Amino acid sequence: MSGRFESYEDLPGQARIVERPGSVFTIAAALAGAAWPPLILTLPIWPPSSWMPGWELDWRLMVLVIGLIAAPLGLWRVQVERRRNGRPGSRLGVVWRFMLFGGLLAAVLQVVMALALTALGAMASGNVMQALGAAETTLLIFGVGALPLSIIVGISYGLWSGLCAAFIAFEAKPVVKDRLGLMPRT
Repeated sequence: MSGRFESYEDLPGQARIVERPGSVFTIAAALAGAAWPPLILTLPIWPPSSWMPGWELDWRLMVLVIGLIAAPLGLWRVQVERRRNGRPGSRLGVVWRFMLFGGLLAAVLQVVMALALTALGAMASGNVMQALGAAETTLLIFGVGALPLSIIVGISYGLWSGLCAAFIAFEAKPVVKDRLGLMPRT
């Protein structure tokens, strides 16, 4: 590849892709996408204090469970979209979709968690003013403060999952030579 970009297709990641045959590559891409390196590397270094599901479950384990659900679901959604209209047609398109929906999923889950914690705080309070104070504190910490961090984590996780999906589940489409000169020029 030369150092010049004369067309859109010359940019990195713009090569046309096709789905690899067989479900082994799809399963491997989903598992590799769920194994986000910051989670996997920090679990042995700082073991979780609680492995049991509940309120004290380590946040890394929760994120890993969400990734085990979201990575295969995102890959399935990309494959459905590709069968329907052929998009995304490049590895970069696959990565962008994962990043976008990873950030959106993280934002939605953070807002749901903030609202659930607000409702739980209101139910546990003794009076209306205590409920309003608990709601204010919970929404400020979990709704406003933690939302940007959660979106950054979701986009980063989506980037990792998208790269795994783009390079494991898809391969570059072979270039077809125009031997008879009948193919339209694009």
